[in-house]
Amino acid sequence: MPADVSLECDTDLTDMSLTGDVTDEADNCSTDLEATFTDAVTSGDCVNASIITRTWSLTDECDNTTTLVQTITVQDTTAPTFTVPADVSLECDADLTDMSLTGDVTDEADNCSTDLEATFTDAVTSGDCANASIITRTWSLTDECDNTITLAQTITLEDTTAPTFTVPVDVTLECDADLTDAALTGDVTDEADNCSTELDATYVDSIAEGNCPNESIVTRVWTVIDDCENATAFVQTIIIQDTTAPTFTVPESITIECTQDATDVSITGDVTDEGDNCSTELEATFTDTITEGDCPNNSSIARTWTLTDECDNTTILTQTITIIDSTAPALVGDLENEINIACTAIPAVPDLVFEDACSTNITVEFNETSTSDGAVTDYVIVRDWFVSDECGNETVFTQTINVAVATDIPVEDEDLCIGEDFDFDLFNLLIGDYDPDGVWTVTTGNATIDGSFFNPSSLLDTNGDYTNGQLVAYEFTYTYAGSCPGEATVTINLNDECIVLPCGQDDLVISTAVTANFDGVNDVFAITGTEDCGFVYELQIFNRWGAKIYDNPNYQNDWNGAASSASVGNSEFVPTGTYYYILNIRNSGLRPVTGPIYVSTK
Repeated sequence: MPADVSLECDTDLTDMSLTGDVTDEADNCSTDLEATFTDAVTSGDCVNASIITRTWSLTDECDNTTTLVQTITVQDTTAPTFTVPADVSLECDADLTDMSLTGDVTDEADNCSTDLEATFTDAVTSGDCANASIITRTWSLTDECDNTITLAQTITLEDTTAPTFTVPVDVTLECDADLTDAALTGDVTDEADNCSTELDATYVDSIAEGNCPNESIVTRVWTVIDDCENATAFVQTIIIQDTTAPTFTVPESITIECTQDATDVSITGDVTDEGDNCSTELEATFTDTITEGDCPNNSSIARTWTLTDECDNTTILTQTITIIDSTAPALVGDLENEINIACTAIPAVPDLVFEDACSTNITVEFNETSTSDGAVTDYVIVRDWFVSDECGNETVFTQTINVAVATDIPVEDEDLCIGEDFDFDLFNLLIGDYDPDGVWTVTTGNATIDGSFFNPSSLLDTNGDYTNGQLVAYEFTYTYAGSCPGEATVTINLNDECIVLPCGQDDLVISTAVTANFDGVNDVFAITGTEDCGFVYELQIFNRWGAKIYDNPNYQNDWNGAASSASVGNSEFVPTGTYYYILNIRNSGLRPVTGPIYVSTK
């Protein structure tokens, strides 16, 4: 009988070469005996396994039978087979469940099981960047008796795809545009990547000079880089231009006098609020177009202001400057408007000089009227100068002379010391114009005079003494007759304060009046009393309006009321009136002396 055997589940149990066959069949009598068998099958421990009890029987011709049992164990120990997919490299966004991409198992086979399906598990290892990885895919195929085969496939996930985006369109902007403001320059849109998310485009600008200082060409290179350093770059061109003209406020149109300097913007007005979107420190300039007016001194200026920026964008505005002559000519020097005179001392008509700020052709018409009717009464002389310029501006200068047929002479009083031995001229106390042919008399006090001279020491006795009764006020009266009679009384107060300081302030005797009538009395402005002191007199004389009419740094007692051409034109003498002097006495140590002086001229 064959030995017990263990065979694979796919063994052909009829193949005696596998299962074993009966041998040594023999019988004592019969020949050519053939053993037969019957199989009894018992299920094994899996679908493909079983235990076959093979009962062999050998019967001779006389039905003598021998039975033997062989056990055939059918088992499944052979693992199935398949072909694993080849290793592949895929993009990081590949669908790993898509076998058309990753590859699938083929040639699945088993010696006993059918309809086997391979399965896999993936083990992921990080790659060299965020979107890269290595997947070890382990394929397993197990038959119905748990015989398993395992094969590995390597799937390399890589990120070699650059991101995509839409670059902003090329733009042209003004030079003051903010290049960082994406609302102006445009921004990247549609940023996308096969694997990376939340990508943000960046840019780098390179700037080339444009056609002028405020213009340029910006080459903006936009770049988007994914997590695996795949980069996409696009270029946007931004043209920066300056097409905006500057702005400013033009001065208001203005009317000025012809005496004013039309080029002086402090008078005519200057441009303000100069500004430009890009250029700085701009300076407006102007050109003038002059149109003559209706008289020589009138005109109109169209002042065209121009402001140009660094790219030659220009703004032009116009200001109108109207030049007029509305000012009448003026008198050069002074005219005494009102003069009060005594009788025949009527001053000559002054030779007045006029000037106009704009005209050189001045028209002067003179007219003189008098209220005198020939009778011996006071009367008034009115002198009018009608002065006009080339633009018809007219003014009238009037001098009124009040003529008194008989008048009292203005006087001053004086204090003298009884011990002073000098001749005091009483005419020094008369002010204004008077007839010099009158007579001086003593009207109060026991004094004597010599013509117009009074010597205080003449009151001393032979011993040089005096009494307190002599220290009183003495009055002297000056009377004159003729067609204009009049008189004046002056007072001299005598005292005993006779301390004389050599060359001191009290030694000065300064004229209070000048009468330019060449009669030998008060003909000049005189400074006396210190002739032997070696002083130098600096004299200045002013009219009542403060205008200087005389200036001499080394005065020699020679001013007789002569006019200064700078003050009163070409007249020979200053007008009659009150003037004021400043006397500085050099080398004296004395303070300057000031005071009034009355000047009478004919």
